[in-house]
Amino acid sequence: MKEVIIRLLSGVLYVSLVLSSLFTSSEWYLVLIFCLTIVTLHEFLKLISLKGVVPYILVIIPFYFIAFHSIDYSLLYSLLFFSILMNVFLFRDVMLLDKITFFKSKRYLCVIFYIISGFIFLTLIPYIGSTFQPKLVLGIFILTWTNDTFAYLIGKKFGKIKLKEKISPKKTIEGFIGGLLAALIGGVIIFNTTLLYSPAFWLLLALLVSVLGTTGDLIQSKFKRLAGVKDSGRIMPGHGGVYDRLDSIIFASPFIYLFIIFINYVS
Repeated sequence: MKEVIIRLLSGVLYVSLVLSSLFTSSEWYLVLIFCLTIVTLHEFLKLISLKGVVPYILVIIPFYFIAFHSIDYSLLYSLLFFSILMNVFLFRDVMLLDKITFFKSKRYLCVIFYIISGFIFLTLIPYIGSTFQPKLVLGIFILTWTNDTFAYLIGKKFGKIKLKEKISPKKTIEGFIGGLLAALIGGVIIFNTTLLYSPAFWLLLALLVSVLGTTGDLIQSKFKRLAGVKDSGRIMPGHGGVYDRLDSIIFASPFIYLFIIFINYVS
């Protein structure tokens, strides 16, 4: 019970920060994501034993251009392509190999096209369209939180069949299905509340968030296992580090960005 209460209080603080930044202004949302990027990057660099200031400089540069609305979309779409390609390789390594190819060699590729780019596209999602859309990115956060929460609760209560035991012993197929169903229900509720896009859009988005979010969680678990640690950090009591909390959405955000761009294009 004490663990649940600690997780709840820590989660409430985290959610409050996201909500307050989203609905204060686009600038405050940018500031929050930038801060989360720096903390997550710090935790990730410790996992892969990479030191130096270069990764932090690589974060500052794109956020500078985003802040001043000076985005080169040809470069952005190139980044999107390589980010998705990187995530496909990470998925392959987690599902088929005993190690992650980029864990020791070519670590900068992982830093740029997995961690930094994941946050870049998370930052840009509410800017898709002519105006800043806080309800869109809030819906994505809610779907992610819903999937993670119900996967944890249902897996803990009813889970028997392991999803990927060698990587994450506590994850179960029952938990995954429970999180997916909860996210789908959440998608319907979000549409009825916001009236953004269509019910089909939110159902497909819920499916993406659940499948890709679970994959992202497994990838992070593999990085931690290779590094020999339980949590990426201790900044969030009951949750571990910021990377522990955002691993799902970091991995999913490039795919979500591409999905929304595609939906806007065809509609």
